[in-house]
Amino acid sequence: MTRFFNERELEQVATAALRAEEMVYNYFKLSSSQWLKNRYDIKTARDLVPHERVEGPFAQVLKYEGRLHDLSLGSSTFSLYHVCIQDPAIISLVAGSPEIGLDPFLLYILVHELVHVVRFARFEHRYENACEAEVTLEEEKKVHRITHDIIAPRTVSGMPQVFEFYAQWY
Repeated sequence: MTRFFNERELEQVATAALRAEEMVYNYFKLSSSQWLKNRYDIKTARDLVPHERVEGPFAQVLKYEGRLHDLSLGSSTFSLYHVCIQDPAIISLVAGSPEIGLDPFLLYILVHELVHVVRFARFEHRYENACEAEVTLEEEKKVHRITHDIIAPRTVSGMPQVFEFYAQWY
């Protein structure tokens, strides 16, 4: 049976999201108006539609086209990114790896996915290339390095074990 995050774990996701947003915001030196232009939602597995659920990854970013309410002009569309957290994969890893804590792991995942959102929104990496294996691998390595650079200067309990888990990506 698939297990989703419980209420306590959802609170941990919310806390990690706030910390991740602050870290990414500061790293990229985004003004508040620039940050708001990076339109995204963070969703956990319980709220994902079937095509947003995947096996394997801990999270993924999907791009949608949004449109302001009651406007049908093409010029009113904007990119909306969904950060799709895959609870079952995260729960399974944390349960099977007692050295990795949920809080630091969630923080790493959310910083990582928000770096993707910023890079897509700034056109530093085209979302459309995300399906091309050779581009995706290089982009993933770059995003892992940036994620490490964002988090490493801070003291985060349990993060050295998470960094060790992702060491092959740096």
